[in-house]
Amino acid sequence: MKIQLLLLFSSLLIYQTHTFEFVIDGEWDSEPSDDDSESSKELPSHFRRRRAMLVSEEEDEFEAIRGNDITVKSYKVESRITSRFAHTTVKSSVVNSGSTPQSIGFNVQIPKRAFITNFTMNVNGITFIGSVKEKTVARNLYAQARARGKAAGIVRANSQDMETFKTEVHVPPGSKIEFELHYQEMMQRKLGMYEHRLHLQPGRLVPHLQVDVYIFEQKGISMVEAPNTLGEHFHGLITVTKTKDKAHVSFKPSLQRQRKCHNCTESAVDGIFTVKYDVERDSNAGELQVSDGHFVHFFAPQNLSPLSKNIVFVIDVSGSMWGLKMKQTVEAMEAILDDMTIDDYFSIIDFNHNVRCWSEELVPGSSIQVADAKKYVQRIKPNGGTNINEALQRAVHMLIKAANQGLIDQRSVSMIILVSDGDPTVGEIKLSNIQKNVKRIMREEFSLFSLGIGFDVDYDFLERMAMDNRGVAQRIYANHDAAEQLRAFYSQVSSPLLRRITIQFPEGSVSDTTQSHFDKFFSGSELVVAGKLQSTGFPTLHSFTTASAATMDMTLQTETDIRELDTILDQQQHSVTGFARQMWAYITINQLLAERALAPTAAKKRKITQRILGLAVEHQFVTPLTALIIESDTEKLLADSPKDPKHGCCSGMGSLGLRPPVQQMVHTMPPWALGTVAPTPSPATGHITVVDNDPHFIIHLPKRDMDVCFNIDSEPGNILNLVSDPGTGVVVNGELIGSKTRQNHKLKTYFGTIGVFYRSEGVRVTVSTDRIDVVEGKNNHSFSWGGTADIITNGVKISIEKDSKVTVVVDGRISVMVLLHRVWRKHPVNVDFLGFYAPNDNQYSERVHGLIGQFANEPEVKVFNIHDGPDPKKKEATMDVKGYKLSVTRGWQKDYREDKKRGTDISCWFVHNSGKGFIDGHFSNYIVPSLDSFLPEL
Repeated sequence: MKIQLLLLFSSLLIYQTHTFEFVIDGEWDSEPSDDDSESSKELPSHFRRRRAMLVSEEEDEFEAIRGNDITVKSYKVESRITSRFAHTTVKSSVVNSGSTPQSIGFNVQIPKRAFITNFTMNVNGITFIGSVKEKTVARNLYAQARARGKAAGIVRANSQDMETFKTEVHVPPGSKIEFELHYQEMMQRKLGMYEHRLHLQPGRLVPHLQVDVYIFEQKGISMVEAPNTLGEHFHGLITVTKTKDKAHVSFKPSLQRQRKCHNCTESAVDGIFTVKYDVERDSNAGELQVSDGHFVHFFAPQNLSPLSKNIVFVIDVSGSMWGLKMKQTVEAMEAILDDMTIDDYFSIIDFNHNVRCWSEELVPGSSIQVADAKKYVQRIKPNGGTNINEALQRAVHMLIKAANQGLIDQRSVSMIILVSDGDPTVGEIKLSNIQKNVKRIMREEFSLFSLGIGFDVDYDFLERMAMDNRGVAQRIYANHDAAEQLRAFYSQVSSPLLRRITIQFPEGSVSDTTQSHFDKFFSGSELVVAGKLQSTGFPTLHSFTTASAATMDMTLQTETDIRELDTILDQQQHSVTGFARQMWAYITINQLLAERALAPTAAKKRKITQRILGLAVEHQFVTPLTALIIESDTEKLLADSPKDPKHGCCSGMGSLGLRPPVQQMVHTMPPWALGTVAPTPSPATGHITVVDNDPHFIIHLPKRDMDVCFNIDSEPGNILNLVSDPGTGVVVNGELIGSKTRQNHKLKTYFGTIGVFYRSEGVRVTVSTDRIDVVEGKNNHSFSWGGTADIITNGVKISIEKDSKVTVVVDGRISVMVLLHRVWRKHPVNVDFLGFYAPNDNQYSERVHGLIGQFANEPEVKVFNIHDGPDPKKKEATMDVKGYKLSVTRGWQKDYREDKKRGTDISCWFVHNSGKGFIDGHFSNYIVPSLDSFLPEL
């Protein structure tokens, strides 16, 4: 996004006997609106639209405050970041200390992806206040000013990641000017953290120089740091304070510490002030927030195995790449190739006026192939023209061929990474035709990422082509760290975790949602969906996310209270007012700008333009289509942010995706896992088998409508086999943990981890009190208890109910449920533990065994000689089973499916001595070495 300033004075201001006026230079450079053909004729010819050419990558020496013989009283920067949305205010107070009138400049470098929301000035008591209007207003006022002979124009400068807002005011001696600029931006997560950057170059010593960054994140801040990027001169002056959900970073150097040396009058404050942070994530389902009638859903799952990838690198080796550009590209490619794994497939295409392939087919990323590819890249000698069209078509056909031959995994990610520094000069050179040619043959599962080196390349073209093919573009600045920029970009896309992500909400609960379908999710990034909340009468909002991982399909669910966050924000001193509303508008406008750039017809473009204008004016954003009118009671000036075709329309936003209709999705558990609602105990309640508490076994015998109970007294760390079925390839084991201390000289044991292993497909599901791990081959995925999810992988379905239970269904035939029990963390004795539940209709093979599995082949059981025991409430009897006559006691055990706190009583016959006689052999025969161990077959 280009940040440019147009200043206009409709009359001169009088101050005592002097006059002052705004003086700027530059030329009109904005993009005309969709119907500008007539209005543009009203302007002088040399102010009509022209193509912007940024001829230099280095800007002139920058100073925040410009002027001779002036006094800068203060320079203060404050950023407030609430839920990844930042509002930054830059203030400065300046006095013309000289004896003559002079121009005083106020310059601020802001991120390219930020929108200015306001700019105010107070000049000798006259205050100018800003408001955003359509850009046509600026043009009309511009023409009027020119007709009256008033000065008007725009100024632009650029640096690597910033744009410069510049203005100058010409004032008489003794004048006092106060500048104040506001801008907003959404923090983007890259490589596992958010980075907030503030450009500090006051250009002179300032008595009151201060920077404050306030961060509030409802879920908690996992890390925050402010590396000293300003130099060793300021070591120890940056302070960081952090609580669970808030952080404050401050920088306040004294006048003496600002000096370059002890007696210097020059300031050492010159650089980027950087704050990095990340947030706590308790669920892969994401974080859903509701505030001010709007919602924002942040999605950044962790602990998932990456998808394999298929990459064709397309490298421009035309003559313009000679020298440093090629040297740094080769250096970056060497590091990128080292990242290839044996599961990845790749090839390299280099092009000038000709197109060459290192390999005509994709090859696996083995060490031998990588070494050969490095040698090929090192031998490249740039020369000749630029044939982008043929090079990209060759790359697409290479991917298509690999897919048709079944060479690549259907769940892998296929991408083309284009590196170029110039416009096409050979073959097809019409940009629109190249864009159409690539779009026509590109499959929906492929993506194109474009890297434009330097300023000669038409970045807008690269960005349109990338967005049109589910990718993004990035400018690479051809300076000393270009190789690092290339490597950093590759790092962002080198670890895809998910494909085909869709975030949905119950029908009628939300409206005006931003993009909710995404082609890919890369490790360390974040997907964000925002929208308006509709009145449903329900106190919570739910979201449902579907996605495909390396070996599984998943549905993740989360929810939030719609009033809770506003209550919390009301108590925060440094939060961003209306952050969710502004974030929704920010995302929507950027996505509309991207759609506008790809609009196929003028009518479609006009319709999108009107939507952008309406939102920008309503939310006070200076966009490529709006201008900021700054006025007092009698004076006006304008700040303008036209689009620069060389920089594209929507820097920093992700690729476009389809928006499928919102459908209500319902998370379901098997009926048997939901528990009973019967308040009275029944011996056959639920018709299930239970292992819960410390651990109590309840075996349901359906033929006799009888429940039999026993306990197992074993040691912490032992792993007990519950089900071992080599016929179906399923084993279920549980690992014991102990209570914190002994009670009555006895250490209670519970299940702390339960594992389900499906041997034929190599799928392991490990449920602990901390998380749920799903392993398939070498792919390891981890889920927390903090979200609801459904996962399907290789015949196994795992359903997680938030903070409650996990159900595992194997091959549609065998189902088990693990129940989570939480206790007070500071409890002196108890620990978190798991319960195990299984229905009696599981379809085991005849070879099934285990403490529970053996009863799938129900034994003959007779209970007789029922009589009173020492406890009149507990009858005693004799049980005839497996050739043994056992003394049993009538008692009660608990089923916790319905009520985890109190449980539901189950009447059963209790077998003493760890089930001796009722189970085959001794319980110690069921101790196995690992969670995926089968019992030896009898």
